[in-house]
Amino acid sequence: MRVPLLVNDFLRRAAKLYATKTAIVDGDRRFTYADFERRTNQLGHALLALGVQKGDRVCILSPNSHFFLESYFGVTQVGAALVPLNYRLTAADHQYIIDHAGVSVMLVDYEYTAMIDQIRSKLPAVRHWIVAQDEGAAPDGWTAWEELIAQHPGTATPAVDVDEDDIATINYTSGTTARPKGVMMTHRNCYINAYNFIAHLRVTHDDVELWTLPMFHANGWGGPFAITAMGATHVVLRAVQDAAIYRLIEQERVTFACMAPAVLSTILNYPDRAGHAITTRPRFCVAGAPPPAAFVERLERELGWEFIQIYGLTETAPLITVSHADHNCPGDDWQARSRAGVEVIGTDIQVFDEAGHPVPKDGVSIGEVCARSNVVLKGYWRQPDETAAAIHDGYFHTGDLAVWDEHANIHIVDRKKDVIISGGENISSPEVEGALYTHPAVLECAVIGVPSERWGETPKALIVLRAGMTATEAEIIEFSRGQLAHFKCPTSVEFVEALPRTATGKLQKFVLRNQYWGEGRRVG
Repeated sequence: MRVPLLVNDFLRRAAKLYATKTAIVDGDRRFTYADFERRTNQLGHALLALGVQKGDRVCILSPNSHFFLESYFGVTQVGAALVPLNYRLTAADHQYIIDHAGVSVMLVDYEYTAMIDQIRSKLPAVRHWIVAQDEGAAPDGWTAWEELIAQHPGTATPAVDVDEDDIATINYTSGTTARPKGVMMTHRNCYINAYNFIAHLRVTHDDVELWTLPMFHANGWGGPFAITAMGATHVVLRAVQDAAIYRLIEQERVTFACMAPAVLSTILNYPDRAGHAITTRPRFCVAGAPPPAAFVERLERELGWEFIQIYGLTETAPLITVSHADHNCPGDDWQARSRAGVEVIGTDIQVFDEAGHPVPKDGVSIGEVCARSNVVLKGYWRQPDETAAAIHDGYFHTGDLAVWDEHANIHIVDRKKDVIISGGENISSPEVEGALYTHPAVLECAVIGVPSERWGETPKALIVLRAGMTATEAEIIEFSRGQLAHFKCPTSVEFVEALPRTATGKLQKFVLRNQYWGEGRRVG
């Protein structure tokens, strides 16, 4: 008998085996696995009562919280697809995504209700507005999450005919174009990724994960599913602060965390770390952009903690390679340890040249990273042309350029379409350029990623001014902040006489980047 791979099985198992164990620590609130299951069941019943049907889209906009974790299982158990929003985006960004996804129910943290109220009149498809807050009265026009679920039983929701190929989540990514794309992840995609997360990052029921990574980010890299599946404990961190990180590692005996390089920098440069009695040896999994090799060495030599580098994309659920100390990667080879690593179980990674042939495993020849796996997206929501462009010849084409060595260790050397990865967030350079072009003094501009010890890389704008007009760096940066989410804005501006172009007029961004990256830009 074929049993479909459904993410809701993870919470069912954990509640069955670890009912009284702490599942979630969120500030002063603690929930056992029995509590976790009960609350997600109540949410599922509530959504059904609101008229949510299989295939509908339910959106959540929230920082890390127990509400966010509950949504991953409460929404999917009724056959709906969860659409997590990046809370760093602008109201206009949210409006586009909510409208494009055809969302019918909004789950919004209290902190962001005012922003969403600005665009409510432009979202006629949304029928219900639910505010996530632990206490206090709901704002006008909103239904309180706690009051809503209190009206419903904590028993399992009525059976919905959900298949493993049905959509579990739609994660929007700006990718390499000005408009976000909705990445459709099926239950099977998320399930297999959770297996790989558990196997390669060695998750067990004894683990305590500290959530520094935003839960909206590529399904939290699989954390909501993998950690829950093993009956481990989620420790929620709503705001990334160095003192809070060390306090929680010490108090909750944290053993595991996934993070962007910027958080690793925060941890390593915290001046009062010696004042904390850390009794565990946490495993720190980093992705988004490679941290300096010196950071890897410091983490393991100075703190005695373990570093694991992974690589993947929103479109691959996301884990497709992992790098950790083994016979192919010596433990003291810090440079190699900070690279993308080797393919995970069940994934076929190839590095193809422009003719579609694998490049030699010589550590020098460059090709595009392509993946064939059960974790590859079902497609882009309502964008069949984009789907066909990304998935062809049996492989998902990542757009990332890389070399690989004789052991098939992948080293990402560039982004084919100039995505900037800053602090683990993808930034579309055409989107930033489009905003800068609305400044009256800007004639031409190019946005590239330049090295940043803290963020991996940050956006830099190269600008040619209009004749007779002037502008300052501070003016341009402030202008961009009125157009874009702040993490997308340039952190530096350089005014140039001209931008390098080919004979046919094509902008040569690699010429600009080479001035800042020396031997080559490393993104991973």
